Amino acid sequence: MTQTPIEKIEINLRAEALNQRKAALDELAEFPPEVAIAVLNKLAKENDFGLRRLAVMGLGNHKSAASFQALQNILENEKDDSVLAEAANSIFEFGDTAIPEIVKLFEKSHHWLVRQTVISLLIETEYYEALMFTAKIALQDETQTVKEAGILALGQLLQSQFENEVLDILTELAQDADWRSRWRVAIALQHSQQSQAQVLIAKLQQDEHYRVVAAALEVAASWDNT
Repeated sequence: MTQTPIEKIEINLRAEALNQRKAALDELAEFPPEVAIAVLNKLAKENDFGLRRLAVMGLGNHKSAASFQALQNILENEKDDSVLAEAANSIFEFGDTAIPEIVKLFEKSHHWLVRQTVISLLIETEYYEALMFTAKIALQDETQTVKEAGILALGQLLQSQFENEVLDILTELAQDADWRSRWRVAIALQHSQQSQAQVLIAKLQQDEHYRVVAAALEVAASWDNT
């Protein structure tokens, strides 16, 4: 029996070769949302997490209420962290309505990949309240890379209404026992030339770790050139 185009795509989405799966996903993106989302919802129920990850990538190609709902369900029920991180990327494309969803995911998940994905999405936006909220949580995370992501997020917030509060937080973090935190503080401070920031940079230029000193010197030099 001759296969229909959509049946061929469904088969190729489950192919062993990754390039074949990607090509099928690209083909599916050209179909109407009501057709594509039905296929992707089935894919999202597969046992193979790689197929579920592919499904959430595909859902991001279709900006419709049905695909948003599907991604919400995945964020609520999915257990694999790589799938959740990909779902955050996809739902973020929906704009304002997605922000509460990814913030909720950030609170719920303690996995470094999910948390760093959410911060990386928010850090390039002007959703300052959400970024401040997630940054503060990240600072308490036991995973150092997540904490560092939170510190860098604070740097972006130095250009927002939270500047004074952020400078106070960075002042405390400049005394952190882990040099990597102090290093990130120095980098974050490049976004402010307030007197409090200048005092911190001067202090960090005297730090015991050479990477912290180098970062602080670089920030001070960039200020001189502006």
